[in-house]
Amino acid sequence: MNARELRREAMRIGGEQVHRDRVIEVFNPYTEQLIGTVPKATLEDIKRAFAIAKGFKSKLTRFDRAAVLNKAAAIVRNRTAELSDLITAESGLCKKDSLYEIGRVSDVLLFGASECLKDDGQIFSCDLTPHGKKRRVYTQRDPLLGVISAITPFNHPMNQVAHKVVPSIVTNNRMVLKPSEKVPFSAIVLADILYEAGLPPEMYQVVTGDPREIADELITNEHADLVTFTGGVAIGKYIASKAGYRRMVLELGGNDPIIVMEDADLEEAATLAAAGSYKNSGQRCTAIKRMLVQSSVANRFVEMLVAKTKAWSYGDPMDARLDMGTVVDENAARYCEDKVNEAVARGAKLLVGNERRGALYSPTVVDHVTQDMPLVLYETFGPVSPVIRFDTIDDAIRLSNSTAFGLSSAVCTNRLDYISRFVSELEVGSVNVREVPGYRLELTPFGGIKDSGLGYKEGVQEAVKSFTNIKTYSLPWV
Repeated sequence: MNARELRREAMRIGGEQVHRDRVIEVFNPYTEQLIGTVPKATLEDIKRAFAIAKGFKSKLTRFDRAAVLNKAAAIVRNRTAELSDLITAESGLCKKDSLYEIGRVSDVLLFGASECLKDDGQIFSCDLTPHGKKRRVYTQRDPLLGVISAITPFNHPMNQVAHKVVPSIVTNNRMVLKPSEKVPFSAIVLADILYEAGLPPEMYQVVTGDPREIADELITNEHADLVTFTGGVAIGKYIASKAGYRRMVLELGGNDPIIVMEDADLEEAATLAAAGSYKNSGQRCTAIKRMLVQSSVANRFVEMLVAKTKAWSYGDPMDARLDMGTVVDENAARYCEDKVNEAVARGAKLLVGNERRGALYSPTVVDHVTQDMPLVLYETFGPVSPVIRFDTIDDAIRLSNSTAFGLSSAVCTNRLDYISRFVSELEVGSVNVREVPGYRLELTPFGGIKDSGLGYKEGVQEAVKSFTNIKTYSLPWV
């Protein structure tokens, strides 16, 4: 079958063929034009998708799975411009950001292909103690007995999906995935690509619908062995309350700081601060949401940050020359605007930005922010740079740890004693020295603690662990 026929078959299997009046309209955040519609699945559609997945047992070998992922990576690379345009159209992310995301998707596919070819077992000799035996214990990782239920957010429309489906393919599992209703087309097109590369449609079904109607079924379906979710804290905690006796991987929000010490290279720190705040329109769980700056260098740092912010171009996301597009919709832009206005009303100083037109919101710097202001107490998911001043490293660590979140962090310093304390004492999943909080490879472990997640990690290798059951067996050995 060709890709179009595969998509029709996948829609049949996934139960997405619904009445024409049950559709979700998707709009371009910048132009506000209708991009298209996707089906609004019913509860019966979701149940059918899970039943089809549960009834399928993959016979793909490790070589087969690696071949599918390698071929899919090649297709993604060959269609980079087209796929980038799609992401920009439905999310409002600028071309620079969407092109970067396509590269990341290719990386996830390639890393997944490599993981397919690795032996996932261990060997334990049993004659290690005086009462040991001449035996060996072996382990292997088996696919889950049931189905993986995956729910992805809007901020990385295709890469978040790749981080769910690729480890599922690596481990020979079956997945039912619901993308954000704001950006569904990236997930659908990635499904097309995987089917074209040879993946059986039963192994990856995309269902689109209103979460108010179908979310509970995605969480509690009798065939769902694991729920993997990336998104907001409130929804993550709701999933945890509803999921019952099944495995959960929850990658939730962040309130990530960049900590600038008095010995830092301020030019480097300001460059990282701007990029960490404004890339992807500030819509990353690992975006810099608080800038903790040592008092003696704060004025110079802020001057540099303001200059870099004014130089950060934004506007039409399809203009490849610009550095930033829109946030995902007008409500998201209003939220940023309101939080900045509230901080200013409470004594913070607006230095640049806080301009909004529809979903377009300007890069913004707010100085003299205090930790009790909602702008920094909670996660402001947009291109805002709030500056909080501190005196000592003890203050920096206390401020960093003072929120309910614990995802990632960045520290700008050259002092090993400072670095050692930050690595040891920051309550986060990652500490990046002289780099943005979001820096990682698609292969490396990623995730947070506290309200940022349950401590389970994403990243291809770690997801493989979560998506499998370890089986042990033993044999006599001379």
